Amino acid sequence: MESISTVSLSLILLGLIILSGFFSSAETSLMSLNKYRLKHLAKNNHKGAQFTQALLSRPDQLIGLILIGNNFVNILAASIATVICVRLWGDLGIAIATGALTIIILVFAEITPKTLAALHPEKVAFPASYILTPLRKLLFPIVWTVISLTNGLLKLLGVDTDNSQDQNIKPEELKIIVNEAGALIPKGHQNMLLSILDLEKVTVEDIMIPRSEVMGIDLEQDFPKIIEQIRSAVHTRMPVYKGDIDNIQGFLHARQIIKLLMMDDKEFSMNGLLTAITKVDFIPETTPLNTQLLNFQRKKKRIGLVVNEYGDIQGLVTLEDILEEIVGEFTTDISTVSKDIQKEKDGSIIIDGSTTIRDINRTLNWNLPTDGPKTLNGIILEYMESIPQAGTGLRLAGFPMEILQIKANMIKSIRVWPALYREE
Repeated sequence: MESISTVSLSLILLGLIILSGFFSSAETSLMSLNKYRLKHLAKNNHKGAQFTQALLSRPDQLIGLILIGNNFVNILAASIATVICVRLWGDLGIAIATGALTIIILVFAEITPKTLAALHPEKVAFPASYILTPLRKLLFPIVWTVISLTNGLLKLLGVDTDNSQDQNIKPEELKIIVNEAGALIPKGHQNMLLSILDLEKVTVEDIMIPRSEVMGIDLEQDFPKIIEQIRSAVHTRMPVYKGDIDNIQGFLHARQIIKLLMMDDKEFSMNGLLTAITKVDFIPETTPLNTQLLNFQRKKKRIGLVVNEYGDIQGLVTLEDILEEIVGEFTTDISTVSKDIQKEKDGSIIIDGSTTIRDINRTLNWNLPTDGPKTLNGIILEYMESIPQAGTGLRLAGFPMEILQIKANMIKSIRVWPALYREE
């Protein structure tokens, strides 16, 4: 270097500092990219994104290339800075070069470029990929040698370099992505996406209409009563049974009801009613909602009866019930959403004991525990460990409650004061 002038060495040093900043910013920007956006841009033939994706497909080679380049220019810069400072200040120049170059490298080649790269990763990474791509090919032998030596040393230390970490995104991680999407995804859409992700954690038992509330047609009634019940039906599909719902015969669809009502008295007979019913689909109570949704789609069904492990009928579930778990109720008026949840003028809420915890949480935006009993009656009985009397007060999950009515060993109605909620 003795033949090179101090001015020339200073210009070379400036260029090396710029190169060091390039390698530092390239490393940070490439590692800060949103890989899903990168895939999207690459699929849309964005050249910079395609080059970047190719570089990131082999992260070991990319890191090796950047570190080789960065260390080479930093060491060379330190040597040149030492020569310049020794020429200017003699032996004292070594200390001056060390201190001054440390500050310069930190500010202009590390902190500043890396901060900019972290704030604007695409603006840095895509142009850098045009330089790093040919550079990787040019320096491949050196990069391969360094990586091979590194992997060999790691294996000697007992580290398995072939055991790459699973990069598949997990449902919990996807929930975080959806929640952090902010204005990119409307709040209503976020809630639907999160509900879809939770379908596998919810079973049909959690959302079914309990057996005690299933309304159907008992074929053992007098035929005139059956006709009157059909004419006043408010549901699209009604279960048809003999004496008890355990002796289920099938479902009667609204389309068939209309046809039956159009018949005259001679044609509308018990035999005509039996021929109009459709086959029953039985669903195990532990079936996850995402599985049952696919089953309804595959079988072209919209309704089924839920049975326990002994084959006893526990309730009824419909396609609409599952869809409501995704999109929510189709109205925001509590009195319309559920006849079992009624707001009072004094601010209290009267809830039917058979109302499911999920319905209460969804309708009132509460957070009652759902990992135990499925109804409010069940969760109160579990909490009190006995059948209480009317007028009994308690505080459950922070909500003060009063039991209003007991019927047939079940809590029929409960009054809740949400305004007096206290976090437990």
